[in-house]
Amino acid sequence: MTNETLKGLKVAILVEEGFEQVELVEPRKALDEAGADTRIVSPKNGHVRAWNFTEWGDTFPVDVALDQAKPQDFDALLLPGGVLNPDALRAEPKAVAFAKAFFDDGRPVASICHGPWTIIETGAAQDRRMTSWPSLRTDLKNAGADWVDQPVVVDRNLVTSRKPDDIPAFNPEVIKLFSSARGRGGAA
Repeated sequence: MTNETLKGLKVAILVEEGFEQVELVEPRKALDEAGADTRIVSPKNGHVRAWNFTEWGDTFPVDVALDQAKPQDFDALLLPGGVLNPDALRAEPKAVAFAKAFFDDGRPVASICHGPWTIIETGAAQDRRMTSWPSLRTDLKNAGADWVDQPVVVDRNLVTSRKPDDIPAFNPEVIKLFSSARGRGGAA
């Protein structure tokens, strides 16, 4: 039986080539099972390829091209990690602007592993308590965040997590936070 906690909620999953596969697949599965409508948004057209721990992973269809995506059409944002993915996103002005719109409007955002690199570019890491893959600690501190080494951290409209092993702690907090977004976006 499907949990309908997030029924009608539209979630953008912003990715580029090289996102960590499990960091998209497992949170997306949890969101879908909770009733959310998840959409992969990407600067890539057609398909985007995952990274699967130490080698290239599966290819996933892009539901909405970034050039066509409107942040106001979504209630919440998921930023998977992987090294290649957020490094490319943070260098893409349209991707940064898309993510920034969620913070500007106070809509919920979830990010895991290296995903906070994109958050740093939006300016939204300032004065937040966050976690990430350990190598981002200095980057987050330099961006004004209070970095902590915990499986999952919730600070206002943001939930962050360190790594794939933390997904069992991350997913319930994402669903809890995203459930607060009902009716805030998703106009289309």
